[in-house]
Amino acid sequence: MLDEKSPGTVATVLACLATGRPALLPSPTLPPDHVAAVMAEAGCRYALAGPAVTAREPERGGGAVPPGTALVLTTSGSTGIPKAVPLPHRAVEAFTGWAADAFGIAETTPVLNYAPLNFDLCLLDVWTTLTHGGQVVLVDPATAASGRGLLRLLRTHRVEVVQAVPLFYALVGAQARVEGGGPLEAVRHAAFTGDVMPEQALAELMDLAPGARLHNIYGCTETNDSLIHEVDRSLPQSAPMPLGRPLPGVRLRLRNSEGRPLSGPGRGELEVSTPFQSTGYADPRRAAEKFVLDPAVDGGPGARWFRTGDLVEQDEDGTLRLVGRLDHQVKIRGVAVNTGEVEQVLLEHPEVLEAGVTTVPDPVEGRRLIAVVRLKDGSTANSLDLKRHCTARLARGWVPGLLVPVTEPLPRTSTGKVDRRAITRTAAAPAATAS
Repeated sequence: MLDEKSPGTVATVLACLATGRPALLPSPTLPPDHVAAVMAEAGCRYALAGPAVTAREPERGGGAVPPGTALVLTTSGSTGIPKAVPLPHRAVEAFTGWAADAFGIAETTPVLNYAPLNFDLCLLDVWTTLTHGGQVVLVDPATAASGRGLLRLLRTHRVEVVQAVPLFYALVGAQARVEGGGPLEAVRHAAFTGDVMPEQALAELMDLAPGARLHNIYGCTETNDSLIHEVDRSLPQSAPMPLGRPLPGVRLRLRNSEGRPLSGPGRGELEVSTPFQSTGYADPRRAAEKFVLDPAVDGGPGARWFRTGDLVEQDEDGTLRLVGRLDHQVKIRGVAVNTGEVEQVLLEHPEVLEAGVTTVPDPVEGRRLIAVVRLKDGSTANSLDLKRHCTARLARGWVPGLLVPVTEPLPRTSTGKVDRRAITRTAAAPAATAS
């Protein structure tokens, strides 16, 4: 399916599901060669394209998805060509059953869909809602960055359930401060996922949706939702908040840098096994890098685990918190820096909407840490203000050498995450000038 999100696109996917044809849902923003590669990996036979999309005929041969596949999602492609992620019917059915019960989604329930269709968030927003007779309120991709338009949708359709990345709540909260209009009384559940929720955005959400239960959800495209934490409004909140408890049937474990299981306090890579997860990737060679099969037990198959690539910290009472991506670890002047943690500190600044941290070549230091920061409309903050903010909260070696304020939305991957490769290109010119 090569088209922007629309009621017609959703209807076509439903037709595919009803006739037993697995549908691949790549982002229409991907480069044509990436789309062609992921189509070949999934073994697509047909390409259905909308009027604004140029599609090439699928290449014959190549890969295939396993029998019993319902949908084929794609990863973000932040490190190269996206991977095709086949979701079996049993995984989709298990998840939609849990989600409908957890969030009270039934006939006529209005649920907002902010994410693109290739993002696993749609399993709740779109497919759970339609399976149980609810009403999906689709956000037009053309207005996804408009706080005014998003807030209008929430009010007009009296949305009861919303799940989105933290940027959505930052946009809506900033707009609500400008226009007023009272609280969103209809919202019963508001879930945030895909990134760490900034403290200010959470505080604004608490005020804007006073009757809503607030949830921090952790998951991956390959596993779907795995952990959930409900915010206790009576307690002070700090970022990063706990990842929460495993969903029914979900198992998890941490492995330290030596690959050994972590039983007590410490940091390690999170591995999960869920009833909602993919069978692997359509390309078995790529699957072998991320999916781990336990030895057989009592003649039966061992559990399949997914290596998330996320660095998670476990404290003395077993509470888990996300630290950042393992592949976001960089060395600056010999000091190990996690760019994700630096981004979260920047997002705590009251004038910051988005932040992306990366490194660029430096003739003296080898690599230089740079932050590109999108400020809120009307903000008077400058790079010096942002550097002071970071210096007060970060170790000296973690403070970006250059901060670049911008007013336009930061580039995003097909799953809504900040595109660090594009950020690197944006930051390279100011860095060269500053050098």
